[in-house]
Amino acid sequence: MGETSDMLRETATRLFGEHCEARHLRDAEQGNFQSAAWAAVEEAGLHRALVPEDFGGYGVDIADALSLLRVAGEFALPLPLAETMLASWLLAGARIDIPDGPLTVAPIVRNERLALTKTAAGWHVSGTATRIPWARDAAAIAVLAEYQGQPYVALLPAGCWTSTHAENAAREPRDTIAVDATPYAVAPAAAGIGFEQLRAVGAAMRALQIAGALTKIVAMTCQYAQDRVQFGRPIGKFQAVQQNLAVMAGQTAAAVAAADLGAEAVANGVRLLPIAAAKARCGEAASLSAGIAHQAHGAIGFTYEHSLHFFTKRLWSWRDEFGNESEWNQFVGRHMLAAGPDRLWAEITAA
Repeated sequence: MGETSDMLRETATRLFGEHCEARHLRDAEQGNFQSAAWAAVEEAGLHRALVPEDFGGYGVDIADALSLLRVAGEFALPLPLAETMLASWLLAGARIDIPDGPLTVAPIVRNERLALTKTAAGWHVSGTATRIPWARDAAAIAVLAEYQGQPYVALLPAGCWTSTHAENAAREPRDTIAVDATPYAVAPAAAGIGFEQLRAVGAAMRALQIAGALTKIVAMTCQYAQDRVQFGRPIGKFQAVQQNLAVMAGQTAAAVAAADLGAEAVANGVRLLPIAAAKARCGEAASLSAGIAHQAHGAIGFTYEHSLHFFTKRLWSWRDEFGNESEWNQFVGRHMLAAGPDRLWAEITAA
């Protein structure tokens, strides 16, 4: 890890700490986009971390750039940083100029497609896409679509779509968009990038966010177990509580390792198998650890005034986005079956 990547993470930690207090998270849940926080993100250049240096980015290693999302997860950052990084990566690969402002991508849901056509009048994008993160707040959407069997990237500025508002469990925007417009720019996607790869990079990003949020709730829960006294001693002294805390810590350690593996797989040409394993493992850890955290906190953990729910609601949301553990486990299973018994160990170690 170089000096630049360390500086980015230090900057992110300081910035998110200033803009992710409970009052900011509550305000975001009321549907208010955190404009001041986003301005700080843009000023620091964090949203361009995945963009190559020759295209206006920092030029840091991809895995190091993605590690910003683990920091974001630790603070429950209520902003489309992951989505903007993903859209910027997609646009940069197609050599399309990246606009300012928060960005998002489409499609997100498996097997959904927006139609890209070309006539004498030029390019046209049409169709409907669901569960698009932060669509209502986006300055532009990077669309991946097929034309004559080849993947293309189209840039749609705000005003080219209409949004039907919806939310995930964390009350983050997940809108349905309807498009029937001329894009600002269209270009072939980078070599080797198609729908599966776009979805996989998104899955790796969610895995890192999950790992960050899990790290936070382990710290919160361990601290609470030390502070909460019951029957004359801290509840963390009870063996049953200690066992649950150990399970949660183990799940978190596995998720962090898996998420880092997924980030490295993105850096090494978007290798699908390790990303699939990472997203599945992080989703499993999210399911188990969120329940343990709420159990350890007891009634206080279920109140809106306590901050635990800001993290557990995101865990429950992120585990299902860009494919849940069931989908990615099926991918791993199909891959291993196709490889055959003689290739099993080689495929495991190659990941």
